[in-house]
Amino acid sequence: QVQLVESGGGLVQAGDSLRLSCAASVHPFAVYVMGWFRQAPGKEREIVTAISRNPLITYYADSVKGRFTISRDNDKNTLYLQMNSLKPEDTAVYYCAAQWSALKYIYYTDPRNYNYWGRGAQVTVSS
Repeated sequence: QVQLVESGGGLVQAGDSLRLSCAASVHPFAVYVMGWFRQAPGKEREIVTAISRNPLITYYADSVKGRFTISRDNDKNTLYLQMNSLKPEDTAVYYCAAQWSALKYIYYTDPRNYNYWGRGAQVTVSS
């Protein structure tokens, strides 16, 4: 059974940093495309960032470019999201997602491409 568990959320002030982690039970972790999505109240779930099986291939939404960094540790079966210079508009529930892929150099930005999801971690940024 595939499980994704997010951790590291919390309440911070604008300008602060947070690091989210996603512990994955998928095996082998290295063959999964991974993504971070977020959903704010009253809004649709949106892509934040994604990473291919090759950790050098990444995608960032324009709203987080230069502030957020996605990374993966295939030995620890863990996905990370380093969030710097947080803004109140970053407030949302952040979800980790995984999808097996035979291709090493692609990522997915559409949530419909992911079969596995975590339960989410709340990130609240006060002004």
